[in-house]
Amino acid sequence: MHDLSPLLLADKGQRATPLHLVDKKGFDAWLKNLPERARRSAEAQGFKAEGYQFAILPGDAADQWFAALGVANVADPSVWCLSRAADLLPEGSYRVADRSPGPAVLGWLLGQYRFTRYKDDKARKGPRVLLSDDPARIAEAVAIAEATFLVRDLVNLPAADLGPAELEAAAKEVADPCGAELRVTRGAELEDGYPMIAAVGRAATPERAPRLIELEWGDQRHPRLAIVGKGVCFDSGGLDIKPSAGMRLMKKDMGGAAHALALAWLVMRLRLPVRLHLLIPAVENAISGAAFRPGDILRSRKGLTVEIGNTDAEGRLILGDALARAVEDAPELILDFATLTGAARVALGPDLPALFANRDDLAGDLLKAGESVADPLWRLPLWKHYHEMLSSDVADLSNAAEGGMAGAVTAALFLERFVPDETAWAHLDTFAWRASARPGRPKGGDALGLRAAWSMLKQRWGG
Repeated sequence: MHDLSPLLLADKGQRATPLHLVDKKGFDAWLKNLPERARRSAEAQGFKAEGYQFAILPGDAADQWFAALGVANVADPSVWCLSRAADLLPEGSYRVADRSPGPAVLGWLLGQYRFTRYKDDKARKGPRVLLSDDPARIAEAVAIAEATFLVRDLVNLPAADLGPAELEAAAKEVADPCGAELRVTRGAELEDGYPMIAAVGRAATPERAPRLIELEWGDQRHPRLAIVGKGVCFDSGGLDIKPSAGMRLMKKDMGGAAHALALAWLVMRLRLPVRLHLLIPAVENAISGAAFRPGDILRSRKGLTVEIGNTDAEGRLILGDALARAVEDAPELILDFATLTGAARVALGPDLPALFANRDDLAGDLLKAGESVADPLWRLPLWKHYHEMLSSDVADLSNAAEGGMAGAVTAALFLERFVPDETAWAHLDTFAWRASARPGRPKGGDALGLRAAWSMLKQRWGG
């Protein structure tokens, strides 16, 4: 885990370089009030207060300077308005001039993320520290940023260095400092109790054997919350093998597990009053003589039988067993995260996780929370008429819908079969990846839906 607390400190009058936020509406007045030397410097740098525009300007003395940052609205800073500056500024301490940084403290932290494990980052800068006059916001912003860094790190790791065992180690690293209990089911016990998880993972080498990772934390008297994350550490597609282009990014197919683990860490770190149950089915969908096959019929933990229509629809299988385990302890709410379908990306693109929920009020709370923290979701329907697409002549259901339509919906409907009607449940089909960089959001693994889920939980249980 990254320790980001040194990058965001309470403002106690320490020496710091001022950051002037300027928008288009106030630009002319701001420029007019600058000292002549600073005004000429701003004009020479072409500073026009465009979004994310950046200029370093001279101060009154030779060793003094300040920065001007273009923002959309000075009166209402966005989460991301300081992100580019946090990336470009030199090492040092800074404060926003004449106002509180507000939610932009999070973007300041996220703008300093780098994944440099496999390269010599000679250009790496020292810490850029922001001073904030809003101490109540600091602890949560740091925790959310650290959780986001965790997602990014895990998703960015290549599959050779992040298999089921390493995902288990990451869960232990989160559990131990928080005093959480960690249980791992593998081997014969997995075969007997979680047959779909075992089937999907059995083609992998012994050192990458499948397992169910469970974490328990909190007071037994508090409401029970289950968080489930798809942990396919690499997805070849199985015997229905993916083409090379489709396999290229499949190191990120454990992105749901990364989100679930990060959300669990937020719950524990910020001491949400819940009884937490985290479940991560961790597998590699590999190819060997032991691989499960198209046409196989698997028995699930719930007892439902599933005909395999496509071995590349494996994520819903392992989630089905994990959801069945989660409901056995009667949680008040289940949230699951998964990089589940390409259909969700076709429908919504990379930025919007598809949200499915079996309660309108739960869906509404998640959508509202996502909007409030600039982490948007988009609800898709659990359209009951499409259940027939998952029908099978020889089993209770098929894991792959016929016809290729409504792929995200039918995948969610498959998962819904493992959740009883009386249990509130939401499913986030997230991409966990950015194909291009934006300020505060580098190319590569990223948390999409994490902050929305945390904000909803905090509103629900008063973190």
